[in-house]
Amino acid sequence: MENSRRNFIKKSGTALTGWSMMPSSTPFFSHTTENVKSEFNMSGYAAPILDTVRIGFIGIGNRGMSAVKRMCKIEGVEIKALCDLRPERVREGMEYCKEFKHFPDEYSGTENIWKKVCERKDIDLIYILTPWRWHTPMALMSMENDKHVCVEVPAAQTIEDCWKLVETSEKTRKHCMMTENCCYDFEEMLMLNMARDGFFGEIIHCEGAYIHDLKEYLFDKDRFYQMWELHEMYKNTGNLYPTHGLGPICQILDINRGDRMEFLVSVSSADFSLNKMALEKSKTDSFYNDFVNQPYNGNINTTTIKTRKGKTIVVQYDVSSTRPYSRIHLVSGTEGMARKFPKPVRFSRGHEWISDAEIEKLKKVYEPPIISKIGEIARNIGGHGGMDFIMDWRTIDCLRNGIPLDQDVYDAALWSSVFPLSIQSVSQRSRSIDVPDFTRGEWVQNQPVDISMKTGGNTKIKAD
Repeated sequence: MENSRRNFIKKSGTALTGWSMMPSSTPFFSHTTENVKSEFNMSGYAAPILDTVRIGFIGIGNRGMSAVKRMCKIEGVEIKALCDLRPERVREGMEYCKEFKHFPDEYSGTENIWKKVCERKDIDLIYILTPWRWHTPMALMSMENDKHVCVEVPAAQTIEDCWKLVETSEKTRKHCMMTENCCYDFEEMLMLNMARDGFFGEIIHCEGAYIHDLKEYLFDKDRFYQMWELHEMYKNTGNLYPTHGLGPICQILDINRGDRMEFLVSVSSADFSLNKMALEKSKTDSFYNDFVNQPYNGNINTTTIKTRKGKTIVVQYDVSSTRPYSRIHLVSGTEGMARKFPKPVRFSRGHEWISDAEIEKLKKVYEPPIISKIGEIARNIGGHGGMDFIMDWRTIDCLRNGIPLDQDVYDAALWSSVFPLSIQSVSQRSRSIDVPDFTRGEWVQNQPVDISMKTGGNTKIKAD
């Protein structure tokens, strides 16, 4: 298996870093691994039941603190460890945990302190909420130490690391779930249920995006610790954050479970705003001098993907233009279509949009069971409108009932792979790039995600 992965990387012409420096003669990805059977198929895998899920958190920053607070409200959870470079963040998390009778150990102060959390024998799940470059090494070490993993997006930044995640999950039989929270937003789950029931007919085309004007956040000294996300913005040019738009679409199209991505093309605009902002800020604050005249990622990237069954996907990325927030989330089929953004969500079965009254009826007919059960509670608890809590509750409930997770390691690898593949395409004047089959052919018989909650759903939620 190791040889097959390395041969794949070698033949595809990829490297661990330096995608933007690749020559235009670099060959496309081949499908050399497609006919090599995996060691163990993690799709549909149900791990042994955990009565109590003992969790260690690595990264108690913006999202990390929110995740700790959400987990404190779920029964059947024991928070064992909190880890962050900043002691004050860990202490804040520990104080909150005490209110819910959790007494985690503290890990902070040194860069490699996270390894001690991974090595503990009394933890079942590591929840990783760190800057991107740490996601893969932390996930790998967690699985190698007999722990399931929830890792923030993207799970990996290179094709090599995507394969490492896949192989390690298969070898250890530990879940590696990328916490793509947008798969659990209310309209996305509604449209997935509608697609399963045939409302759209045969789905032909989908669109997704992450369009979010983050310029002020990127240059905020306190928002992203040590300015890590701004640094990411001038390492490469492509879609650096594909999964929010892509994840829900892949579930609707049964990607990795009946269909697969075959190739993509990607194009990026130039940067018209980030260098300009860096220059303006440097005039009054020398701290920003190092951010002037950097090769920033273009303002908008558009990536088009074709699947083996002939369906198409468009996914966009833009965090530096003055545009309203949007993930687009468009589903178009032979019998109907839907689009979530701009809100409110709209549906069509012909040339006209369905009326508001009819939409309300559709919502009642197709409301997923998980939304019926905890949707209102999730809205009250919060986390991007409640989808974060639904994701965490569902994950814990699956682990406690021996149910396969909604997102597996193949999803984590594939959705993340658009990051480096788009960079490769952009660097080669938008040439088409083959997409690896991380399932190694198992996508043909893998079963679609089941959102019916036929089993499980018995994990309780704590009152404030």
